[in-house]
Amino acid sequence: MSFGRLLVIFASVVTNALAAEPRVKLGNEVLVEHKFKELAGKRVGLITNPSGVNSHLATTIEVLRTAKGVTLVALFGPEHGIYGDVPAGDKVESRTDTRTGLPVHSLYGATRKPTPAMLAGLDALVYDLQDTGSRSYTFISTMGLAMEACGEAGIEFIVLDRPNPLGGVRIEGPLVEEKFRSFVSQWNVPYVYGLTCGELARMLNDRGWLKKPCKLTVVPMRGWKRTMVWRDTGLPWVPASPHIPHGESPLFQVATGMLGELGTVSVGVGYPLPFQVVGLPKIDPHALAVKLNGYRLPGVHFRPLTYKPYYATFKDEIVGGVQLHFTDPAAAPLTAINYYALEALKQAAGRDAFDEAVKAGKKFDMFDKVNGTDATRLALQSGKTAAEIVASWRAAEEKFRAERRKYLLY
Repeated sequence: MSFGRLLVIFASVVTNALAAEPRVKLGNEVLVEHKFKELAGKRVGLITNPSGVNSHLATTIEVLRTAKGVTLVALFGPEHGIYGDVPAGDKVESRTDTRTGLPVHSLYGATRKPTPAMLAGLDALVYDLQDTGSRSYTFISTMGLAMEACGEAGIEFIVLDRPNPLGGVRIEGPLVEEKFRSFVSQWNVPYVYGLTCGELARMLNDRGWLKKPCKLTVVPMRGWKRTMVWRDTGLPWVPASPHIPHGESPLFQVATGMLGELGTVSVGVGYPLPFQVVGLPKIDPHALAVKLNGYRLPGVHFRPLTYKPYYATFKDEIVGGVQLHFTDPAAAPLTAINYYALEALKQAAGRDAFDEAVKAGKKFDMFDKVNGTDATRLALQSGKTAAEIVASWRAAEEKFRAERRKYLLY
């Protein structure tokens, strides 16, 4: 066979692969198949951001604006804003969108819950955001508070369902103690909760966690299976926020995000590998890699790495550490990696991240809030091993696994 013929065959295979439909049909695409019957005759608001797209990357804003019989009258922006252009933690201002002429109500500024004035004149509020499957990611806090506001106002809440990028099987981490409830731990679910946003909405609405439940409609996906992580869906990934740039980013965010809240360890924010590395200045990356790989954690490999962050923690310093590589994402114990990394830094490099945080005058407020408890920190500081801490979550994880069954859609 000639080289030219081989090129033609290769081009055909690539073209067919690109043209193939994703294995999963999103809730926003099922809505189109339903000819928008869920929105017919209603004045609609939409909570969304750049991740609110279909499998062909058309935004839900444009789909609803141009849909026959749909009246889109307002947009609502979560953390980072409707265009994802606001840095993490920065307030988002309400304004008029110059592209669409629609009012944009901020849910991460003066208020994090829609006010009666924001909801005035609406019949339904639609939610289409891609979250990460982690409790600390604020989109699910926005969703629940918006549901509560809709319940109080007598407005329907409609979730266009999306995959949990971590899959629907994995449940990991501690629950939330009341005194540590915050916007990064709003609901009493494990740190990794194994539900789609539609399933979680059903749970929130039924468990008495909202001051007032709402009339809830979930437009389900088609083709999604609980064993799927993002790479299995065939869907394109649009960054859900600035440091979640690709479809595997949620895995890394869970694996190192808690660790990053200490402020004394680099996890790659400020470097082109956000959440994908663990490092400190003046340590031997090879020794750290040997220690972490020695734990034999399934589905993950730690590669020695030296790098220089260009902003954030250890800006312009040479950092030694490891890069995480997920060889089997579904098997990797993501949340546990935070604590094994802390232990490895102490044992292989003689660096106690907690002790260094105390000496630097850093507070543990955000670390405890993300954990939903101070029990994890206190256990670490008292000398508990990473394995002991991970084991301490198991009873609550199994209890939650049983409690969530009635809310599953897939």
